[in-house]
Parts: sequence; structure tokens; C-alpha cells
Amino acid sequence: MLFRSPAIRAVAALSLTQLIGWGATFWLPAVTGPAMAGELGMALPMVMAGPTVMLVVMAVVSWPLSAIFERHGARPVMVLGSALGAAGLLVMSLANGPVSYVLSWIILGLAGAGMLTTPAQIAVAEIAGEKARQALGVLILAGGLTSTIVWPLTGLLQAQWGWRTTTLAYAALMLLVCMPLHWSALARRPREKTAAKAAAEPTRIDRPRFALLAMSFAANGFFTWGFALTIIILFEASGLDHASALTAAAFIGIAQWAGRMVDFLGGRRWSGFATGLAASALFPLSFVVLLLSGSFVGAMVFATLYGVASGITAVTRATLPLQIFPAGAYARAAAQLAVPLNLSFAAAPPVFAAIMTSAGPHAALWLAFALSIFAFSALFGLMLLHRRMNRASQRNEMLSVDRG
Repeated sequence: MLFRSPAIRAVAALSLTQLIGWGATFWLPAVTGPAMAGELGMALPMVMAGPTVMLVVMAVVSWPLSAIFERHGARPVMVLGSALGAAGLLVMSLANGPVSYVLSWIILGLAGAGMLTTPAQIAVAEIAGEKARQALGVLILAGGLTSTIVWPLTGLLQAQWGWRTTTLAYAALMLLVCMPLHWSALARRPREKTAAKAAAEPTRIDRPRFALLAMSFAANGFFTWGFALTIIILFEASGLDHASALTAAAFIGIAQWAGRMVDFLGGRRWSGFATGLAASALFPLSFVVLLLSGSFVGAMVFATLYGVASGITAVTRATLPLQIFPAGAYARAAAQLAVPLNLSFAAAPPVFAAIMTSAGPHAALWLAFALSIFAFSALFGLMLLHRRMNRASQRNEMLSVDRG
């Protein structure tokens, strides 16, 4: 009975395909990287740069894809993305050196632009309609389990079969699970409707609001992705021993899940701006705690504030554009937002690693604090601009009614 709802079927299918998609690509080298480096004769940092290549390609491709999403919908793009994902993993499993290895990540970048996160959010918005925010909250809540599920599974498969066969197994999942689910569970857009929309003038995206939203999300994304691989080093630089640093870092994941759950449970009562601004305010507060405290308790307070803020922000990235832009422009706006976000995500880990190596962990922490203040200011400015434009629009409508 439950799965008779098209929206529920789509969210359930996408929760699984996103777990497979991200787990088989971006998160794969975290487990298989050392074995890959040894067999391919590559330095480990070069192997670990593969996901960065993927994110850059996703950023480059996302903007031209925006018009395709708007005209044809997410379903055909995600089906093609699944096939490309299988092809990229096949190339990776057969790689014999740096050239073929990097080529596999380029193909996976094309696949990611077609099936990971943004396309899934567009697909949910298409099929869920007015309930899109709640449906997106469920999708993102499920996505928080990706590394928790996939890392142990990848480790088990690699121990039994080796990294090449493991990669081939994930390619098979892309082809035999993700592609059929994208084909069967997502909204079919009739050709007549597609043609009519193609002939119509595209819904305009307000560029000042788009720019403020992109700046806020990209700034937050830069330090959250930058700290993803360096947070343990940061805790140790604050005076914690390795075991305590690991404990505090692991707790961030629990707090992120709680943050996603907070937005999911309270999303119907609170606007996207309210939750987004609350999360943006928690980021600088968390950095102040870590700057002022070198104790384990301070690290746990930081982990709680930072993790909750990260979890809420993950949901806000998907849902706030629904509140800001017209429904007809959501697909285009989401795809275009993916450009600065993916570039920010790609640049963050090497930049933060370089800063921590050259200037020290506290310099990276101060940079993150400054970026969090900037992100909060941009989002607050966006809220004021959005309210002003809405009031002006309402006044114009009232004047039109009075004249009529």
C-alpha cells in the first residue's frame, strides 16, 4: 500500500541509487586507495585526487545540463548517468596506470552530473510537487548513511575479491540496479508537455538572489568539505590525543544525522530561511568553541554544534531553492547552483591541506571562521532581499487588482 504513491516509490528508489552512486565513486578510494596505488604504481595523493577530478567535471557539465533537465526532466538524464557510471567503473577496474585511472574519473564526473544529488533532487521535485520539501528531507536523511554502509561493505568485498573485482561489482550495481530504478520509478514527462514547455519562454531566475544563495552555500561547502579529511588533525592540534580526536570526529557524523532529522521533523513548521540561518549561525559559534578550548569536552561541544549545522545545511541546500525560485525554474536553478558548489567541494580538501601544512591547523580554523561569517551574511542578505521582492510583488498585484 505504502509504495503505491509515486513520490514514495521515487524517494525509496533514489535513496538506494544515491547510496550506490556516491559509495561506488566518490567514497571508493577511501577504502581501496592504498591497494590501487600499489598496483597501479601511483602515489597515494594522486589516487586520492580522483574524486576531485570527478567533482570538477561535474561542475563543468552541470550548467549546460540545466536546460536539458528543464526540457526533458531528470529521468532520461539519470538513466544515461547510470550507464556512464557503469562504464567509468569498468574503465577503473581495467586501469593499468595514471592515464586510464584519470580517464575513469572523468567518465564518473560525467555520470555524477547526470545522476548524483542535483539530478535526484530535481527528480523528487518533479514527482512530489507541493510535498517536495518533505520528500527531499527524506532523501537527504537517507544519504547521510552512505559512508556508514558502503565503507564496511567495500572493505569486505576488497578483502575477499580485491579492488578490481569490487569495482566491477559496483559497476554491475550501477547497470542492473540504478539504471532500471531510474527508468521505472521516476516521472515520465509526456512528449506533448515537453514540446509545449520547450516552445514557452523559460521562467526567469533572479540573478541577485541566485548569486547570494550560491555564495552562501559555496562558502559553507568549502570549509565543511575542507575539514572532512583534516578534522582529526585539527583536534590533535587543539591538544587532544589520537583516541580522543577520533572519538570527537566520529561524533560529528552522529550530530550531522541529528541535524538532518531536526530539519526533517520541523520543516513543516519552519521556513527554509529560519533553519538555514540557524545552521549558519552555529558554524562560527562552533569554531569559537574550538579556538578557545583545547579539552575533550570542548571538542565534543564543537562536534555537536558543527555536526548539527552541517546536517541542517545539507537539507537546506536542496530545499531553499524551492522557496526562492519559481517551480518552473527549480531544475535549471539547482543544476546551475551545482557549478559553484562542486568547484568549492573540489578545491577545499587540497587548499585546507596546504594551509594546515604551511601555516598550521589554527590558520585553517580562522579561515573557516571567516568563511562562516561570510556565508551567514550572504544568507541573511538573501532573506532580506527575498522579503523585499515579495512585498513589492504583492503590492504590484494589489495595484493590478484595484485597477481592474
